[in-house]
Amino acid sequence: MDLLETYRRSLAEFIDRVEQVAPAQWSDPTPCPGWDVRTLVNHVVAEDRWTVPLLAGRTVAEIGDRFDGDQLGDDPVSTARQAASQAEVAATHPGALDTTVHLSAGETAAGEYLHQLVAEHLVHGWDLAVAIGADPRLDDEAVAACARWFAARATDYRQADLTRPGTSVPADADEQDRLIAAFGRDPDWTPPD
Repeated sequence: MDLLETYRRSLAEFIDRVEQVAPAQWSDPTPCPGWDVRTLVNHVVAEDRWTVPLLAGRTVAEIGDRFDGDQLGDDPVSTARQAASQAEVAATHPGALDTTVHLSAGETAAGEYLHQLVAEHLVHGWDLAVAIGADPRLDDEAVAACARWFAARATDYRQADLTRPGTSVPADADEQDRLIAAFGRDPDWTPPD
């Protein structure tokens, strides 16, 4: 599967989970310490909003703080759909993946940036699913692609404090559980009683 298709699937799965959030679940806890469902969705929506100007060649300084704070407003589901749609258009624009993205970590190939976004949507999609009691199964092909990409970056992510230390999983764990664990989550996480 090519990178754009993997990205599209990760976006679609995340939005599918957002659409399943019940009104009373927005303040429920997630596997991300200190984050409730609304905070988690807001984080991903902000990332989707950043995608558009970054893929257009803007710098972090040029974008400024416009994506800080609450991005969800009164209609989080519609807002998340709109942000994901705009991000997908930006990523699939002809030549978008041939550019360099100006991230806070430095100049980054657009393809590498898109891999980061795939991981963001998959892992936080899983976080959201287990937080709200939805089916946590992710697209197998997208998980495999993300796992291949992340294997060479896991140490760098931990050293940069972008992920928590990986958790142990049984030797016979499936690829999704291994990916979720590599990002510092317990694949058996359930909401506290």
